[in-house]
This record gives sequence, C-alpha cells and structure tokens, in this order.
Amino acid sequence: MKRRVAILISGRGSNMSALIRAAAAPDFPAEISLVISNKADALGLERAKASGVTTLVIESKPFGKDRAGFEAVLQAALDQHGIELVCLGGFMRLFTAEFTRSWYGRMLNIHPSLLPSFPGLDPHGQALRAGVKLSGATVHFVIPETDAGPIVMQGAVPVSDHDTADTLSERILEVEHRIYPEALRLLATGKVSIVGDVCKTSGSGPSENFLIAPVVG
Repeated sequence: MKRRVAILISGRGSNMSALIRAAAAPDFPAEISLVISNKADALGLERAKASGVTTLVIESKPFGKDRAGFEAVLQAALDQHGIELVCLGGFMRLFTAEFTRSWYGRMLNIHPSLLPSFPGLDPHGQALRAGVKLSGATVHFVIPETDAGPIVMQGAVPVSDHDTADTLSERILEVEHRIYPEALRLLATGKVSIVGDVCKTSGSGPSENFLIAPVVG
C-alpha cells in the first residue's frame, strides 16, 4: 500500500509540483492525497487541481496568534483524509511544539541551504555574505525548533563570485526538486530512522562523486 501524503503550501507550490510529478510514477511508494493551503490565493492550489490532487484551503489569518486553534482544524482534515505523512512546501506558518511532536518522524520540510548553516530567513543572502563556495538544499524532519530537525538528505551546488540571491536560488531550486522526492521515497519505504538527533538511512553508503568549488582553469 502506498503511504498517503499531504503537502502544505502557502504560495506557488514549486516543490509540491516536483513531489506530485514523482508520485505519478507507478513504482513510487507514496501518493499525494491532499494539498492544503493556508492562503486561498496560493498559486499552488491551481497547480495541484490541474494534476488531479484534492485541495483544501484552511485560512490561517482568521486564527491570528491562535496556532493551536488553526492546528486543530488542520489535524481534523489530515485525519479525515487518512494522511500518514506530511511534506511542507513553502508553508509560511510556524507550528506549536505540540503539533510538531505529534508528527515527529512523519513530517518533512525542505530548506534552501546546507543546514545547520544559514537557517531561517534569507538563506541565499546569508550564504553570499558568508562567502561560502558551496551551498545547497536540505530535507529534514520537522521539530519545534526552526530548520533544526534530523537531516534526511542534502544536495550541493557551487556558489559563483557573480551570484546574486536570485541566481543562487534558481540553481538550488533544481536541487530541491531532485532531493525532496527522493527523501519522501526513503521515508515512505521505511529506510530512514531517527537515532538520537540524527537520521540514519539503511543500505546507504558514501557517494562516489564530489563537488569542489571554485574551479580555476
């Protein structure tokens, strides 16, 4: 049986679309059963509908600072649709510690940096100001602390001296679209486990390729 997955979005749903495309493959171990947005005008809703995925809007604005009230309605929707795993795809609302604990080990997020470096807002600007030569994206489990959960998968890209936050973002987005579906595949097939604060992957080994930057001719 394929694991039933909900994707939570607030905007265009770029990573959502990548997950939906991957899940369309017959051998993918999960199905995208539901897309929920906390904003009625999120562009990703139309993308999801066009792909035949059930969508739902749960406006967060009326709840104000009442996170628990919003989460109660969200949880009821997840229960109603038999959701087993949750993927955050640009979901711009913080959860209570209680909610994240209830989904511990079953909720993924993706962040456009090589965590634990550059968590939070403006990761691309942070990377450029730090002068790093490599950046990338990280899929991690969600915990109460922002961008701090056990790391499931990472992908790296070189950073050019000529990069702006926008150009770096575009390149990292390609990596996001590759690793997020693969991380969900690992979770859905039970190949990842959390040991202490670290995610372990069964059957994994070191990669045979590596990336060095800058390259000088």
